[in-house]
Amino acid sequence: MSQSGDPVREALARYSAAAHGKNVDAFVSLYADDVHVFDMWNSWELRGIDAWRKMAAGWFSSLGDERVVVTARDVTSNHSGDLALGHATLTYTAVSADGKELRSLDNRITIALRRVASAWKIFHEHTSGPIDHKTMSGVIRRGDSR
Repeated sequence: MSQSGDPVREALARYSAAAHGKNVDAFVSLYADDVHVFDMWNSWELRGIDAWRKMAAGWFSSLGDERVVVTARDVTSNHSGDLALGHATLTYTAVSADGKELRSLDNRITIALRRVASAWKIFHEHTSGPIDHKTMSGVIRRGDSR
């Protein structure tokens, strides 16, 4: 990542490109070796780059011939020195091989990055969605609560 740009926005753009390309190496390169992730899906937490690589490989291979388009909205970013923190709403849209939108969901994300040599690396990521109190199910579509 360039040192002159916004490290959070740049990380999210690279995240989106890697996910769309189903490129595990590009995806994992965004993260520090000691990454600690509180993921919304299946696992309470994932620690270390090997666990995160395994998650990414499983995610991308589960897509078959589909692709995923990740769109970041309401990105907020702050950085000072060698640390950066940001949050956003990500929309994940599954797209068929012929370009048809199949389904989508929204996910909240917070990322913490630190500069490692000349690159910014995500060392902590937290994804979430609210829980509906009546159904105890996760809410995967953002409402108009703004």
